[in-house]
Amino acid sequence: MSNTQTLVLGGGCFWCTESVYKEVRGVTDVESGYSNGQAPQPSYEDVCTGTTGCNEVIKLVYDPAQVSTRELLEIFFVIHDPTTLNRQGNDVGTQYRSGIYVTNDEQRAVAQALIDELTAENAFGRPIVTELLPLAHYWPAEDYHQDFFEHHPHQGYCMAVAAPKVAKFRKTFTRLAK
Repeated sequence: MSNTQTLVLGGGCFWCTESVYKEVRGVTDVESGYSNGQAPQPSYEDVCTGTTGCNEVIKLVYDPAQVSTRELLEIFFVIHDPTTLNRQGNDVGTQYRSGIYVTNDEQRAVAQALIDELTAENAFGRPIVTELLPLAHYWPAEDYHQDFFEHHPHQGYCMAVAAPKVAKFRKTFTRLAK
């Protein structure tokens, strides 16, 4: 049995990113939460004020023998806009910032190399504003946020925002789907 790793990603609303990564081969756990802020154990309501410094994130536990850090990050850069500061679509605020929160030096190197490649290619036509930092101060989101898309696929936001991201993942990364 291989060792697992943990990586935390902020790509806008955690319902959307969680819904994609639950479908990725080699990802053994996905949890919505809050990280890299200064407020201890914030609630969703606290985070929504924009005063906690926390980002809405997903914590991924994955088996690098089945899916690489780079593959996880390639998905990340396809399913959200890494060029908008503190915004994903209609979701606006520091809690929706693009962020990669690493748990080891190898993840940091892989992430920086990919950001450098995408920047050199001008892949998005605008500068990448994704922050790349060590994971700090992670707290799980409330139970009702966990597996939200799975439990509420017909909810308006899920249909309008999460479902298209899942469809894009399925189309673009067929080889990585469970």
